[in-house]
Amino acid sequence: MATGRLHFLLVFLTQQLLLTHGAKILTICLVGGSHYLLMDEISRVLHTNGHDVRMFLQVGEGMMPGYKLKASPYPVITWPMDENYLKEFNGFIKEHQREFFMGRSGLHSYFEFLKQISHQCKHTLNQKAILKSLKDDKYDIAIIDAFNPCTFLISEKLGLRYIAFFPGTFANAIEVGLPTPLSYVPIYQSQLSDRMDFFQRVKNTFMYFASRMVDLKVQAIFEEVITEHFAVESRPAISDLYLKPELWFYNTDFTFDFARPLLPHIQCIGGLMAKPAKPVSQELEDFISQSGESGFIVVSLGSMVASCPQKELLKEMNGAFAKVPQKVIWRYHRSQWPTDVELPPNVKLMDWISQNDLLGHPKARLLVTHGGMNSLMEAIYHGVPVVGIPLFGDQFDNLVRIKAKHIGTSIPPDQITADHFANIIRQITEDVSYKSEAMKLSAIRKSRPFPPDQQLVRWVEHIIRSGGGRHLHPYAFQQPWYQQYLLDVILFITICLILVIYLIVKILTFLAKKLCSRQKQKQT
Repeated sequence: MATGRLHFLLVFLTQQLLLTHGAKILTICLVGGSHYLLMDEISRVLHTNGHDVRMFLQVGEGMMPGYKLKASPYPVITWPMDENYLKEFNGFIKEHQREFFMGRSGLHSYFEFLKQISHQCKHTLNQKAILKSLKDDKYDIAIIDAFNPCTFLISEKLGLRYIAFFPGTFANAIEVGLPTPLSYVPIYQSQLSDRMDFFQRVKNTFMYFASRMVDLKVQAIFEEVITEHFAVESRPAISDLYLKPELWFYNTDFTFDFARPLLPHIQCIGGLMAKPAKPVSQELEDFISQSGESGFIVVSLGSMVASCPQKELLKEMNGAFAKVPQKVIWRYHRSQWPTDVELPPNVKLMDWISQNDLLGHPKARLLVTHGGMNSLMEAIYHGVPVVGIPLFGDQFDNLVRIKAKHIGTSIPPDQITADHFANIIRQITEDVSYKSEAMKLSAIRKSRPFPPDQQLVRWVEHIIRSGGGRHLHPYAFQQPWYQQYLLDVILFITICLILVIYLIVKILTFLAKKLCSRQKQKQT
């Protein structure tokens, strides 16, 4: 007993000393765009709070068209992808972008993308020298971009405890063991709100079973990677790795999302990128000042989308902006603008925009967006209504939440015409109820007890100080499925009821026979 107490004391003191001098933390980012921006922000926040942070970044995926990488205050460990493969992958992305702008987004595209990710994962796990160096560095914990299953495999390969950060809402709730009552919690990709009628609940139930099939397909895509890079006796299952993180962070909160049950190891830190606005450049300020009371509209369809591959759609959007009274600041790669399409005088193209600062400007009236989480959380933070053009992934479900909260609406890209789109913009900007609801959500968001960056730091330090997050995990994760769903109990009760009914029938039958035999005796 004394030895055990001494061991606990030594571990506790070591952890306190470690946090005094800063923990050694590895962040793993293998997907670019907004995923990189979020992982970079997480790394910077932890670095600023005194921790020794390093990022393992896959070069070629961290770049975004028009974006200039900021100087990093923390070390970044990179490795280059094969140039030929990168060209092939970029071609794959552009081809699928064309499909998305035509309103064609489906499971096939998602599975094809994951096959590309699994192919990249093989190459990453082949970087044995880098992985050995990372393993020898003895990190205290890893924080991974949980969108990419490969980050789980890398953490497992390095033998690291890890915290999983999911860059969106609860798309993987079932996989991580979250209670999901189908009567009011919409399944990912169902495009339902939490207020479902009978037939919507039927749809949600079928979507649940369909989502389980999709999960199995995703796991199957990575089976080849696991077989190739892990010994037989230590091969992990993706489904087990999703239950293994010490903690789960989600890039959402309930100003945006529908209220639902959570578990202690699930924490919402949505809005890391949403901050008080800084002044915009003088060039932009001069342009904005010309708008008068009409204000301006911010247009951005995501960090990875710098242009529109569908020229007809581009013309319709451009025509719609020409019909509205607001100035329009459009994040669009100017060199890719078609020379035969005339830009209206109220529209300004920019290769990259500081979206958060623009949304925080007092004259910002509307955000036209693809419906990515970072954009929507920034719009909510600054109280700016939204018009969404969903292209792929979680954007459809995200914009369902925007409509349910009455801070905006959405329109599929294949339904956009200049007149219809302009009417939608006028509807959202002129109906004060949208702005009013957006400001209410902004007030709720800003009055949270702890900002998301503080939550991030405190929870990471708590996990390190506690020696892990096992105390936050329900015992259900260790139970067999039949115990978790009480099937053994239901079977036992069913058998007992059948026996009781059987005995009652037997007794009644016996009594009936006795009664009949007595009546016969009396008659004779």
